Amino acid sequence: MHKTLTTFLAVATVAVVVTAQIPLAGAPQAAPNDVSTPPADAVTSSSGLSSRILAPGAGAQQPTAADFVTVQYTGWTADGVLIDSSRSLSTPPLFPLNRSLAGWQECVQLMTVGESRRCWLPQTLAYNGRDGHPAGMIVFDIELLEIRTSPRVPPPDVAAPPADAPRTESGIAYQVLRPGTGTRRPTSADRVTTHYTGWTTKGRMFDTSLLRGVPVTLALTDVIPGWTEGMQLMVEGERTLFWIPEELAYEGEVGSPLGMLVFDVDLVRIE
Repeated sequence: MHKTLTTFLAVATVAVVVTAQIPLAGAPQAAPNDVSTPPADAVTSSSGLSSRILAPGAGAQQPTAADFVTVQYTGWTADGVLIDSSRSLSTPPLFPLNRSLAGWQECVQLMTVGESRRCWLPQTLAYNGRDGHPAGMIVFDIELLEIRTSPRVPPPDVAAPPADAPRTESGIAYQVLRPGTGTRRPTSADRVTTHYTGWTTKGRMFDTSLLRGVPVTLALTDVIPGWTEGMQLMVEGERTLFWIPEELAYEGEVGSPLGMLVFDVDLVRIE
């Protein structure tokens, strides 16, 4: 990888989150008292899914099946055996909702950002007796952290940065989409872990890490100059949209996207 971003669109395998068990670290998480049977205040849909709000969210937006979501979750069998959890991971998973269990898709679409919900998935909406997976009802506690549209849908201002977008001296325009949680900024010599999507100004997506469901670790010495500069403006946890002029992108390199490029970047952490 030399002065480029690795292209992930050619990778055939997509990470399917919440369909396989994850090795767990630390002390086991105790199953809730009502894991075996939905309580009387749980709401049951026509599909057989039952759910109960544990903590309300903020706002009114709910994800669609085509959206990507960032979540924390823990799952148990109906007899209280812990089978799956994101709490052992260093980064909450971000993945396409339509690649998860049917009961997951239905339950998460009932939620708003910040909400925590307990979902009782009948076998037909869970693993459905597939080999290597638990049979019967599965219970998940899910916290919805973020909703974002599919990377195949470009930002509305992909053609040009808005007039009020700050610009660097070199010509990079940027817009902070989500403030960071840290204070440290990377240097040009650092390695960073990031989620990103890139589009041309005509809205063609040419690269993304989101379809894999896992963030990517990159050395800032090995990426396009606009990335090396732009990432140094960010703090950990920040999500920023960058408009990078061609001379700081692929500079007309044959086989690479031409012109100004637009990147939606999450700085997960500095390595």
